[in-house]
Amino acid sequence: MKVALFGTSADPPTAGHQAIIRWLSEHFDYVAVWAANNPFKSHQTPLEHRVAMLHLLITDINSSKHNIGLEQELSSLRTLETLEKAKERWGEAEFTLVIGSDLLAQLPHWYRIEDLLQQVQLLVVQRPGYAIDESSLLFVQNLGGEVTVANFIGPDVSSTAYRESGDKEALTPLVVDYIHKEHLYKCLSENLTC
Repeated sequence: MKVALFGTSADPPTAGHQAIIRWLSEHFDYVAVWAANNPFKSHQTPLEHRVAMLHLLITDINSSKHNIGLEQELSSLRTLETLEKAKERWGEAEFTLVIGSDLLAQLPHWYRIEDLLQQVQLLVVQRPGYAIDESSLLFVQNLGGEVTVANFIGPDVSSTAYRESGDKEALTPLVVDYIHKEHLYKCLSENLTC
């Protein structure tokens, strides 16, 4: 069984996240998704709201395989701990950790990265505006990592761009509705109700 592990800050989850998850569901037996607190980022919205929005985003994916699950219990500040939880859940599955190209340069600073890379394959998804840094890629490979660059590029949307400009086109309608209902990301733009 091939399991894709895809944690995201989901602050908020975007149509780009949804496209990645949909693509992963076509290439893996199971896609485990969770909202995470990234120790290298600051988050504007409490985790429970990010989890709820991610659940809405996943529910809205029409996958004939029904192989996508919100696995929030996998969330940990340390990816190695996430992998241990995944192993407890799925045993001897083949695990692939999915990261955006923007995180590639951070990898060498992750907790016990060599141990992690010995136990999991790495799939890098290219994000518009974040070219694959060849030196970081080589560095990770030299640490023992089996790295593949996905033959997929998501839409040019991001959580950061939404938070900075309030561009609702970056989000799915269910997520937009949730943000309005819960009064999240207040006063980001004139278009949002504060």
